[in-house]
Amino acid sequence: MSSDASDGRGEGGSARTAEVPAAKLPGAAGSSGSGDGKGGSSTRTAPRPGGKQAPVRTPGRPGQPRRPAPRPGGPQGRRPARSTPRRVRLTLSRVDPWSVMKIAFLLSVALGIAMVVMVAVLWTVLQGMGVWGNLNDVLRTLDKNGSTFDIMDYIGFGRVVSLSVVIAVIDVVLMTALATLVAFLYNICASLVGGVQMTLSDE
Repeated sequence: MSSDASDGRGEGGSARTAEVPAAKLPGAAGSSGSGDGKGGSSTRTAPRPGGKQAPVRTPGRPGQPRRPAPRPGGPQGRRPARSTPRRVRLTLSRVDPWSVMKIAFLLSVALGIAMVVMVAVLWTVLQGMGVWGNLNDVLRTLDKNGSTFDIMDYIGFGRVVSLSVVIAVIDVVLMTALATLVAFLYNICASLVGGVQMTLSDE
């Protein structure tokens, strides 16, 4: 009798325990949601009064950094900095005499050509205005003997242009030599007392 009763109780107890549903723990749903590997956040049920459980949204992975919201005014909210002019102080300590000679030669040649062209144009303009003819008449009236004096024998176009070419060639030689000499003198003075200081700006 006792064994049957104990068996009956055991069977009844096991049946009762089978009928009762297993209680869900709050951490069980969270572990199952975070282990699926799909979403960045997990859901966890919080108990409510009345037996109902509401899903609670939890933040994503703890190691994932949050991205800051974009701000107006450029990326990361930075305003473009105003460009301020830079100033650099330099010292001209030495000048290459060879480069100075080449530059001086080219500049003097250009000035000589310009001078020859200017003299030719000026002589032509004065000839067109009748200046040479009037000057020749004035000189003839001053001569009491009535000689046949002609000013064009002395200041003709060919003579004037030839004289301007000769002066231009002399000017080229003198300017080139003078500029080279100045470069040598500047290097000597710069080695003694320092060169010329210049301040450059990128405005």
